[in-house]
Amino acid sequence: MELVILCIISYFIGSLPFGYWIGKVFYGRDIRTEGSGNIGTTNTLRVLGPVAGVAVLLLDLFKGTLAGALPTLLGMHHINPFITGFFAIIGHTFSIWLKFKGGKAVATSAGVLIAYNPFFFAVAVITLVVMLFLFSMMSVGSIMGFIMVTATAAMFHDWVLTIIAGVLTIFVTYRHRANLKRVLQGNESLMHFGLYYWLTKRK
Repeated sequence: MELVILCIISYFIGSLPFGYWIGKVFYGRDIRTEGSGNIGTTNTLRVLGPVAGVAVLLLDLFKGTLAGALPTLLGMHHINPFITGFFAIIGHTFSIWLKFKGGKAVATSAGVLIAYNPFFFAVAVITLVVMLFLFSMMSVGSIMGFIMVTATAAMFHDWVLTIIAGVLTIFVTYRHRANLKRVLQGNESLMHFGLYYWLTKRK
């Protein structure tokens, strides 16, 4: 019963749509109707600017970290952080506050990694930064981050994380399917950073 309660709490933590709320409360704008329509960090950054983007990033990370850390914080060390963290990811993706729609859960998933093992979070962040520097595309960086976490977990024989990260890789890739289509067509939105962006600006 305690696990069920923790999972419900984690879902509601994950369902808090900070990107949408920050846009409505502080900017009077609905980011679901602008840019890519996503409520996550990247679209918030593009539509509302760096202050809002960083705020959403930190808050979405915190959601995942808090949900993943709940078992430890409550002394229930026998419960794997990814169980409660998974429900936060589901909450972010299918938010009860947005008629069960939501974001792509990249930052929230990364937050769960912090609670589980910060080393794997570092792997994801380093991969993301390198991919951004090379290709200037957040979608590519996010997907590659999950792939690298899966591969690294397998290298360290952490089979629980390997399976979960593998499932999340498939899930995040599916959520980015429109982005990947644009990548193949050569018209994916670029971050104003990295080699690919600088090369395109020189043309």
